[in-house]
Amino acid sequence: MAHRIAFLGFVALAVCASLSSAADPANLQDFCVADASGNTRMNGMACKNPAMVQASDFAFSGLHIPGNTSNAVGSRVTPVAVTQIPGLNTLGISMVRIDYAPWGINSLHTHPRATEILTVIEGSLEVGFVTSNPENRHITKILKKGDVFVFPVGLIHYQRNIGYGNAVAIAALSSQNPGVITIANTVFGSQPDISTDLLAKAFQVDKGVVWQLQAKF
Repeated sequence: MAHRIAFLGFVALAVCASLSSAADPANLQDFCVADASGNTRMNGMACKNPAMVQASDFAFSGLHIPGNTSNAVGSRVTPVAVTQIPGLNTLGISMVRIDYAPWGINSLHTHPRATEILTVIEGSLEVGFVTSNPENRHITKILKKGDVFVFPVGLIHYQRNIGYGNAVAIAALSSQNPGVITIANTVFGSQPDISTDLLAKAFQVDKGVVWQLQAKF
C-alpha cells in the first residue's frame, strides 16, 4: 500500500509539472507599462511603478498622417509598438501603418517574433510569402480595399502597390516587439560585410555583382 501511495504521489507531481510547463505565460498584474529609463535587462522591458502610470502610456496619435514614401522602395512603415505605446509591454500585440507610392514595395522581410494580419485600406496590393525549405512555395494574392491577408511568423513576405495611385494598409502583429529583418539590407548591408566569396557562391553570381549590391546598402 505504501508503495502504491508513493507511486500515485509521483504521478500527481509529474502531471502538475507537465501542466505548469505547458501553460502559456500570463501577466500577473493588470499591466506592465514599459519603463524606458529602467536599467534592468530582461525579456521585454521593466515595469513602471503603477502609481506613475498615465493615460498617455496607452495612447498614440498620428496614424492618420500619411508616411513619406519618397525613398528608393516607395513605401513607409509607421510602427505602433512598445516603443510608441509603453502600455503594450507584455501584452503581445502591436500594429503598423504602411503607405505605398504607385508601384512602391514593402520589400522582402520577415518578422522573427510575430504573425502579421494585414488589411488594405486604400488601393490594390500584390502580397505574398514563401514557405520554408525544401518546398519554398510562393503563396501570393491580389488584394483590394477591405481585403485581409495573413503572413505566418518568420516567413519571408512582401507587398507591392500595383495601382497608379497611393495605397494604404494597416497590419496587426502578434508581438509587442515583432522585429523586422529586411533581406536585402541584412545580406548586403551587414556590418562588417559578409564575405564576398561566400555571397557570390550562395547566390551563384560573380563577385562584381556582390560588390555592386553591397555598395548600394
